[in-house]
Formats: sequence, structure tokens, C-alpha cells
Amino acid sequence: MSGGFVSPVSTVELYINLAVAFVLLVVKIFAFVSSLLYSAESYSAADKLNKATWTIVLGVGVVLQLLPINLTIINLAMTVAALVYLADVRPALAGLRRR
Repeated sequence: MSGGFVSPVSTVELYINLAVAFVLLVVKIFAFVSSLLYSAESYSAADKLNKATWTIVLGVGVVLQLLPINLTIINLAMTVAALVYLADVRPALAGLRRR
């Protein structure tokens, strides 16, 4: 193939990858900001890891997502951490406020 030719498939793939990366960044930022909103005592009362641990893990996840280097397996682990926070920890913390 001659230089300069970009197939429509690779263009679509690029846009899909960018969209997925953007959505993952938004999820990680949301989880990080959410982790800052609850007190350290709430984490203890919900019997979860402490606030500092969650905030550091989620903050590192945001920073690594923004870096222009390919850390696929690490970004995957950080995405899983953000999803665990959103699915398990955040509802437990929010449940304490409703009581």
C-alpha cells in the first residue's frame, strides 16, 4: 500500500477507541470526585477500605488514563477499581446518609 491511505475501517476504529477512552475517563473522574465527597468515618462505618486508599487508587486511575502512553493492563485494572467503587462502595456510603 502506498503511504497516506487510511481505510474507512481504521478511521471508524480510531473514533470508537477515542469514544471508549473518553467514557472510561468520565467514569474514573466521577468515581474519584465521588470518593472525595464522603468522610473518612463513612468508609469505616460502611466497613470498606479507608478514604485515602480509595482516593489514591481512583486518582492514579484518572492520571494514568490521561497519560499518552499505552498502559493497557494497568488502565484495565484501574477501570475495574473505579467500577468496583461505583458498584459496591459508593452505594454503601450513600446508604449511610439515608438512615
